[in-house]
Amino acid sequence: MKLFVGLGNPGSKYAGNRHNIGFMAVDRIREDHGFAPWRSKFQGQVSEGNLGGEKVILLKPETFMNLSGQSVGEAMRFYKLDSTDVTVFHDELDLPPFKVKLKLGGGHAGHNGLRSIHQHISPHYGRVRLGIGHPGHKDRVSPYVLSDFAKQEEKWLDDMLRGISDGAEHLVTDDNAKFTNAVALRTGGAKPKPEKPAPKPAPAKAKEPPAPQEDRSPLQKLVDKFR
Repeated sequence: MKLFVGLGNPGSKYAGNRHNIGFMAVDRIREDHGFAPWRSKFQGQVSEGNLGGEKVILLKPETFMNLSGQSVGEAMRFYKLDSTDVTVFHDELDLPPFKVKLKLGGGHAGHNGLRSIHQHISPHYGRVRLGIGHPGHKDRVSPYVLSDFAKQEEKWLDDMLRGISDGAEHLVTDDNAKFTNAVALRTGGAKPKPEKPAPKPAPAKAKEPPAPQEDRSPLQKLVDKFR
């Protein structure tokens, strides 16, 4: 049995926030793979289903981000799971938008949801790091993560979520390469670069002034030739 945890904040106010991309990921898995409807349990929302022939529990903590570990710890103890049976889907400032990377263990890098989970179940769990990019300055991080994705980002977000859903069963079997490949097939690799502007035409060369016309007579030219 595996426990897949999506991180976010509960309520419609936060539903489209970058910080809620973890919720979006497990929502897509539930929808695409016929999991049971969400129900309240473990201070969160829970759904059960199967991926790759193994039972999987989806969990969205409703304790707000900073206390996510309370919900995760409660669910893990109830199902008698080890921390290595847990995979957390979360937003990642240090990755470009819609870049997906896997990680096992390690630090929380200042992410409040991960910090709380560390405190309740140890750092030894899997993470699916979902890139949202960085606003450029630490003072802008809070309003940035609590803002919605822009309209022009919606297609990229949808492609990434579809890729995660496509590869979810490979997370169950710990086949990280196949999971990463499933995401890449949907997202098409790197985000396309903006088109370069057409080169400006070279400035026209200035016309040379016409050569001055000679006013010597043919006889004078002949004389000058034999001087």
